Amino acid sequence: MKKNLKAMVMAAGMGSRLEPITLMIPKPLIPVMNRPIMDIILSQLHNIGVEDVISNTYYLANQIIDRYKNNKLGVNFNYIKETELSGTAGGVKKCQFFFDEGEDFIVMSGDILTTADIKKGIEIHKASGAIATIGVKEIPHEFVSHFGVVVTGDDGFIKEFQEKPSVEEAKSNLINTGIYIFNYKIFDYIPENTFYDFAKNVFPKLLEENAINTFIVDEYWNDIGTIGQYKQSIQDVFNGLCKIEHDKIIETNLGNYLAGDSKIPSTVRFIGNSVIGNNCKLGEYIKLDNCILLDNSEVKMGSDLTDCVVIPSNNHPKLLKKIENKENITV
Repeated sequence: MKKNLKAMVMAAGMGSRLEPITLMIPKPLIPVMNRPIMDIILSQLHNIGVEDVISNTYYLANQIIDRYKNNKLGVNFNYIKETELSGTAGGVKKCQFFFDEGEDFIVMSGDILTTADIKKGIEIHKASGAIATIGVKEIPHEFVSHFGVVVTGDDGFIKEFQEKPSVEEAKSNLINTGIYIFNYKIFDYIPENTFYDFAKNVFPKLLEENAINTFIVDEYWNDIGTIGQYKQSIQDVFNGLCKIEHDKIIETNLGNYLAGDSKIPSTVRFIGNSVIGNNCKLGEYIKLDNCILLDNSEVKMGSDLTDCVVIPSNNHPKLLKKIENKENITV
């Protein structure tokens, strides 16, 4: 694989479905086992030979820039700051200057947890001569209405897209994973300074030219787009379905937990699988059942929490109002 393989991680979105967490943290920095999703993505890219990465940033951009401009993940991090959102394809277009003419490159959503074999995807892409190759995953048919569905021919090239079809109307149970390998030619299909989307604007044109290939993601994949999906991703790591690097899991009589640098009183009881972030304050005689405590959170003495995400309040009025209407979110 060429050493000049480059990648883009899309990191501009506001993550409204993940509020109230995303009122404080941009979606790519939401932690899985106390590691931001984007840390995991950048490490995976480094492991397949990517040295140079760019991101488009917009919402809470400085948090992302500050974390990665001098990172220790093995990649040279570059970025642009968008003054207004420009769509998935529009954001990639703004990064055209970063990529090498005639070369292939990777684009990934900054909110996916996956162990996909991207190297395999690149090999399939190069062999096919496609302009775009999309990672696709087979899911149970009853869940297709939550995703963009892909219909392929026998050769693996895409024949049709269906955006969140009903179960009855879905022609396939293959979904778009948000992992793309593009040839530089993709930029010919995206106008400058225009809000442009891959699904709505770019891919229909490429379909006409039979220029979109696929590779199957047999490995773990989860789109962390909702609180429910976020909590599920944590359980999937504990249960061995998703194998990523993380700190040691501590086993107790009734449950397991992973903790950052937070002090855990001996009277805390764990049931199921819980994650404790850094600088958290835990009182005595707490019970935590399948909970996630983000950094700087506090749980008062005697609390009994089940299936909760605990976040620091920061006395943020909008945050507190959101929490009032959100099940299983507490401060």
